[in-house]
Amino acid sequence: MTRDLGAAHDFYGAVMGWEFRPARLGEEFSVALSGGKVIAGMGALASAFHVAVAWTPYFAVQDADVTAGRIRERSGTVAVGPVAFALGRGALAADRDGAVFGIWEGELPTGWEGWRSAAPAWVRLHTRDAFEAAIFYGEVLDWACGRPGCCDVEYEGDEVVLRSAGRAVARLSSGALEQAPDPAIRPRWQVHFPVSDVEKRVTAALQHGGTVIAHEPEVQATLRDPDGGLFTLTDAGTADRTGIATALADADAAVAEPPD
Repeated sequence: MTRDLGAAHDFYGAVMGWEFRPARLGEEFSVALSGGKVIAGMGALASAFHVAVAWTPYFAVQDADVTAGRIRERSGTVAVGPVAFALGRGALAADRDGAVFGIWEGELPTGWEGWRSAAPAWVRLHTRDAFEAAIFYGEVLDWACGRPGCCDVEYEGDEVVLRSAGRAVARLSSGALEQAPDPAIRPRWQVHFPVSDVEKRVTAALQHGGTVIAHEPEVQATLRDPDGGLFTLTDAGTADRTGIATALADADAAVAEPPD
């Protein structure tokens, strides 16, 4: 969610090498493509919904109303929706610690089927207590329910790992502070994009108005886009060693080069 769709296109096009096209959800939406495959969605709705600019994971659900009810019953918050769109219904919510996430009931827009092979983003929940959060999300989203297509939950050391069809798609880790002045430390869902050249993209981000929040050279960088949205770039090799799917489209040539 952003305030200025055109500015977001300029920034992420330069940093990630993405291209964009209109989405079927309406003129306020677009989809990002890498190698011709849809990999992310953007909506110029932050101002209309009075929410922070952010990358937000959306979880597929069978019934948005039922899921919204479960969220409220477990002391979470439904901030927006469920709202009807052309292809389904969505809602924006927060868990008990304030981490924001979305839910989606309906079909996938055309072209989304191959998103994981194009750029397999994964998400990490920074939360107060990962195991307590896993119970909340498991009850709300039917994790580990045993039905076909259901996500599996595993415990690896002090982390909770969510897997879909054997692939790690989310990790939950403890240690976030609810009252921390730095939003990077507060409970939140953080999107990670595996890339082949972290440093090249960090340079491009700085040249186009972004800010570096945390940086481990050649391995990982957490960035803030010019509108305030946080995201993390992770070296593809490092991501692969941690069990995250890393099939990448070859978009390197489209990433903005430093000026001479």
